[in-house]
Amino acid sequence: MPGAMGRLNFDSIGRGRRPRTMATTFVAFGGWLSAVALCCVSSAAVHAQQAQPSSAPVVVQPGAPGTPSRRLPSSTTATAPRRSQADVEFMQGMIMHHGQAVVMTDLIPSHTENKEIRSLGARIGLSQADEMKFMKRWLRARGEAMSMSMPGMPDMDRSGGPMPAMPGMLTSKQMEALRQANGAEFDRLFLTGMIQHHNGALVMVKQLFDTPGAGQDADLFDFATDADNSQRAEIGIMQDMLKEKR
Repeated sequence: MPGAMGRLNFDSIGRGRRPRTMATTFVAFGGWLSAVALCCVSSAAVHAQQAQPSSAPVVVQPGAPGTPSRRLPSSTTATAPRRSQADVEFMQGMIMHHGQAVVMTDLIPSHTENKEIRSLGARIGLSQADEMKFMKRWLRARGEAMSMSMPGMPDMDRSGGPMPAMPGMLTSKQMEALRQANGAEFDRLFLTGMIQHHNGALVMVKQLFDTPGAGQDADLFDFATDADNSQRAEIGIMQDMLKEKR
């Protein structure tokens, strides 16, 4: 018979083997297909089993430098660092601190025509007002008061005398002098006063991070570091503006 099957049988006869019939050839061929199919199914099952995620999550605690990591029970949950009283007082104090800066910038439109001062003051006023909103939300979310017990007033020490005001804040005499000034004199007092004010905020941020256990809240940490960076940059701008006026 012509065709592949015929050649297969004739070749077998030529080699002295028992010739295969059509039936035995199909049986052998069918058995080979079955074996291949079984192998494919088994491989797919193994692959699916490997690809299926484990029902229990793997929790790994990184080790300290030079020590191996440690596998923890799947029931382990993360614990956020607790806020300290220093965090709360920092936010309450910074709200009051920012409040005075906003009062200072509100004086600009009626006290000077200097375009640079107006532009700078608008930027400072908007940023400080937005940061005050954030700080109030932070305190409200944690059930804390928005301000200290006597906002805007210096506390009294045990000897009955007034304690130093918050770092960098202008005294009542400085604020009154700013209100009475106009034009170039106002510009000078505003720049020197705001530099003093910004430097005070940098001191407050440093005091926060120097306090053990404070500043670990992620939102507070981001806010404090951003405030530090932005106020340092604004101090540089104001110092340059003062040099140009001399």
